Amino acid sequence: MNKMALEGITVADFGQAWAGPHFGRTLADMGARVIKIESQRRMDVIRGLPPWPKDTVPTPNNSGYYNWLNRNKLGVTVNLTTPRGVELVKEILKICDVLVENFSRGVMEKYGLDYESVKKINPNIIYVALTAFGSDGPYKNYVMYGRPQIYISGLAEVTGHPEIPPHPINISWGDPVGAHHATFAMLSALHYRKKTGKGQHIDLSQWEGLINLTPENIMDYTLNKHVRTRQGNRHDFIAPHNAYKCGGGDLKWVTIAVENDAQWQKLVAIMGNPEWANDEKYADSLNRWKNQEEMDRHIESWTSTFDHYEIAHMLQKEGIAAFPTLSNRELTEDPHLNQRGFFQVIDHPDPEMKGKKYDGILWKMSKTPGKIRHRAPFPGEHNRYVFGDLLGMPQEEIDRLTEEKVLY
Repeated sequence: MNKMALEGITVADFGQAWAGPHFGRTLADMGARVIKIESQRRMDVIRGLPPWPKDTVPTPNNSGYYNWLNRNKLGVTVNLTTPRGVELVKEILKICDVLVENFSRGVMEKYGLDYESVKKINPNIIYVALTAFGSDGPYKNYVMYGRPQIYISGLAEVTGHPEIPPHPINISWGDPVGAHHATFAMLSALHYRKKTGKGQHIDLSQWEGLINLTPENIMDYTLNKHVRTRQGNRHDFIAPHNAYKCGGGDLKWVTIAVENDAQWQKLVAIMGNPEWANDEKYADSLNRWKNQEEMDRHIESWTSTFDHYEIAHMLQKEGIAAFPTLSNRELTEDPHLNQRGFFQVIDHPDPEMKGKKYDGILWKMSKTPGKIRHRAPFPGEHNRYVFGDLLGMPQEEIDRLTEEKVLY
């Protein structure tokens, strides 16, 4: 079999919640040996967040969120409030290529695990700090999760409809976007280390990474001094360009984007050549854009009589961009995603967790494919393997440290 892209790379994952664990999962999916480091005194907070299996008691091991973000990892528990626990973590770091943490500023320093301290025991380490605001600047000491970053990055200002306040999106996009920025930076650092033998300190602000999600807004202000705001599903020059309600319930919608006059004529024909579509106000792209509010009402009166998939298939067949908006259930049942193997089932000893679908490997790489090798770890599940097999610690010492709640 082909090797996976990151085989041979070992990662110490101190990640909490989403950003750090997402970074670690991305590497683990591509073959890296990722060691998740937590403590039963302070487990990863994501273990306590839903979704959980229906009608079950939440446990540290049955959070869907946790299992989604921590597959393919080894799990150890180390009590960092003990000097011996810190020493043991430093032993792990000696065999690591990468360290990732997304604590607020100062947490790693408190335990003597900041970059300058870690570099003394492993000069070649690539140390990734994924804080909300980075380690310098006026906001460096602020503690923030991903949701408020939607506002301060400006993303909320351009999300939603003009008649409503800025929309928080309800997803903490700062976490995965920051994690992917950090992954790219880490790969660049690995390349640099291969050429020079030197490690690096990657200090990444999730907030600044999120700003890059809307470059057109920044460029519009930089070049035109124009502050973009919410415009719903509208496009700057394409119309129709919107989501239209369909038959079958409140959650059934279809998105349609008509790029030119030829596509417009095809759409008009599919709609049965209604009389309103022959009005001069819809004769060309500019006029359709100027009169899109009224035009959209006409289009939605047509879409509301069909199923969202039905309309999408009709329009796609004629080369018009269209796709149904999908609920969670519809996503997991989508034939295209399933044929491509996007969703995969991960085996789990908890009967309530069996058969659950997760997104699979995100990149289809032909020569170095990633794969899901095992489920997310239970707390301390791999203490014996990491401290015994990898670090050579006698079993008697592992048992003693477990009893003393150092490995805890």
